[in-house]
Amino acid sequence: MAVLEHLTSQQAIDLENKYGAHNYHPLPVVLSRGEGVYVWDVEGKKYYDFLSAYSAVNQGHCHPKIVGAMTEQAKTLTLTSRAFYNDMLGKYEQYATRTFGFDKLLPMNTGAEAVETALKICRRWAYQKKNIPENLAQVIVCENNFHGRTTTIISFSNDPVAREDYGPYTEGFIKIEYDNLTALENALENNPNVAGFLVEPIQGEAGVYVPSEGYLKKAKALCEKYNVLFIADEVQTGIARTGKMLAVDHENVKPDILILGKALSGGVYPVSAVLANDDIMEVITPGSHGSTFGGNPVAAAVAIAALEVVEEEELAQNAEELGKVFREELNKFIPTCDLVVKVRGKGLLNAIVINDTEDSSTAWDICMSLKENGLLAKPTHGNIIRFAPPLVMNREQLMDCVSIIVKTLQTFKK
Repeated sequence: MAVLEHLTSQQAIDLENKYGAHNYHPLPVVLSRGEGVYVWDVEGKKYYDFLSAYSAVNQGHCHPKIVGAMTEQAKTLTLTSRAFYNDMLGKYEQYATRTFGFDKLLPMNTGAEAVETALKICRRWAYQKKNIPENLAQVIVCENNFHGRTTTIISFSNDPVAREDYGPYTEGFIKIEYDNLTALENALENNPNVAGFLVEPIQGEAGVYVPSEGYLKKAKALCEKYNVLFIADEVQTGIARTGKMLAVDHENVKPDILILGKALSGGVYPVSAVLANDDIMEVITPGSHGSTFGGNPVAAAVAIAALEVVEEEELAQNAEELGKVFREELNKFIPTCDLVVKVRGKGLLNAIVINDTEDSSTAWDICMSLKENGLLAKPTHGNIIRFAPPLVMNREQLMDCVSIIVKTLQTFKK
């Protein structure tokens, strides 16, 4: 089969089903082009993208500045490994650390790699700086978390689909209820071996759970009280998605360790990063951690361009304004039927909760109808539909999308 041979949607789906591992259950749409807030399938039908590759495409599909930075750098130098310096990595590290207010950046590729890196930094800091006895360091995590799919990360997941039949699991984690300060303090006050608290400022994969106001600030204060590192996983919530550059900015919280990914590249290249100040990051020394592709010149050029686009196009402000409009409009519809229980979120990271059980097909069926009506979204946890369009969306486009969503929901009205 020639690489450029045109495929129908069904042919493309059949190829994946036959030759690919079945580790995903995609919506049956085959996309071949994207621009801004839109994507097109192989037959040419146009859709609003209301998932943004799980918030990786915050800057819109194929943003010309980001793609331009990638292609120009790819024509010059793509990879040296970290055995040598390259002329782009330092520029990126300087730009990103100044943007987010940290001393140092450790570059990686994927979100899960960045989470693993943060855990390693946290543990090493615990042994070298907090003097926790060797191999006894523990990290507090939250129930219903989603930090990735590596063996260590799924060890502290309570999602049976992600976890079952992958043991033995990595030890050293304490699970507590999300948005529960009492549980956090109980886990901290009687355990001198706690090294860190890893938390999503908003639990995205769990269904866009927004914690109570003040939770993050008070959690950070508890971590300071007990000399524990506050680790913010902003892989999905960061880079303007929630209406601020970081979700923790809503409460003016400065994490000890910040984890970024996804939209750090605008979705055109795998780029992730861990940021911390010198007193923490200095525990990482030559040979103690690394990645062949982490910090490559293409990733560095792409990340600088992606962050510049967020600032130049004021995407955080746009997300804040349009997010309020989105929730207001859906809240007008919700009282008119029993189908949708609530809408929740911050900025342009939102979800609706469908009035049905998690094992029902209702949310999936709604997403299939949304697809037919020209909008792409995906269920999470059975009865929740996440809505996260690219942040370059304008008000007119948003209102068109709201109209599609409401019209579709009305056909399912209970």
